[in-house]
Amino acid sequence: MTYLITFACYGCRLHGDESGSVDREHNLYGSRLVEQDAKRAAAACERMDQTPYSMDRSRREAVLAAILERCQLNHWTLLAAHVRTNHVHIVVDADVRPERIMNDLKSYASRCLNRLLLDDPARKRWAKHGSTRWLWKRERVSAAIRYVVDQQGDSMAVFEAIEAYG
Repeated sequence: MTYLITFACYGCRLHGDESGSVDREHNLYGSRLVEQDAKRAAAACERMDQTPYSMDRSRREAVLAAILERCQLNHWTLLAAHVRTNHVHIVVDADVRPERIMNDLKSYASRCLNRLLLDDPARKRWAKHGSTRWLWKRERVSAAIRYVVDQQGDSMAVFEAIEAYG
């Protein structure tokens, strides 16, 4: 099965803020994002015990390298990845559920960043969950790859498999 997985950095996509987010009521393909709600965003901010996390170039490159390594170790086929300043998109083909992939990649990337001494080991880097979309059709896979690689603004830390769906 192929998935489009997106996860945000800690504190960067709060429910109710202007950037939009996905919650339990707004999580179906094509559904609207959570609407802006200043009170909800403020409440989410109040619950934070660290500042929002963002990734500079060295952190983005380290996270991309960790994703590539972990996918290879688990025999998951990474088709595309784009590590941005405050979130990560991946398209991956695997025989496990997307939530497991997302949690595994977040944990592995954090361990790699810890080894590189780029942050305090207690630093919260990732939001609790993320978006996991099942891509049932070949054209959806191709569209997701194009979205991840070409439609995120300036390229940051990007990977696209040579044999990716065309």
